[in-house]
Amino acid sequence: MRSYDVIAESAASPARLWALLLNARSWPDWSRVDALEAAASQGLSADGRDGVGAIRAFRTGKMVTKERITALEPESRFAYEGVENPTMADYQAVVELLETPGGGTRIRWRGTYRARRGGAWFLEWYLRRFMRDMAAGLAAGPR
Repeated sequence: MRSYDVIAESAASPARLWALLLNARSWPDWSRVDALEAAASQGLSADGRDGVGAIRAFRTGKMVTKERITALEPESRFAYEGVENPTMADYQAVVELLETPGGGTRIRWRGTYRARRGGAWFLEWYLRRFMRDMAAGLAAGPR
């Protein structure tokens, strides 16, 4: 198993960041994800608060991946697993939000996975960089 573990700091409250994580439609506004593929997703909430079991299909470039929300601890822990991903297997990830003394948030985004095909070293390098950008995007909020 390979892993990544990235940290970002935000001036926003955990509640604000939590709302962005739950709302799959917001991800293209703050992350490296290009689009939510709603037709390929399942269980999306109309109010932007996707729950455990929701499968969200995200497109980045030409690649579409699907992820299922596996656990939610309001304003502190968001967990998900890969359902469909051509480059990774056994993907599990957690986003933890910890309020800082000044009212901001420390974001820790970590995950484990297996590379499906050759090039595991490249995937490890790319994914660590990609997820660092995801955490930084969440910290900054919508563009």
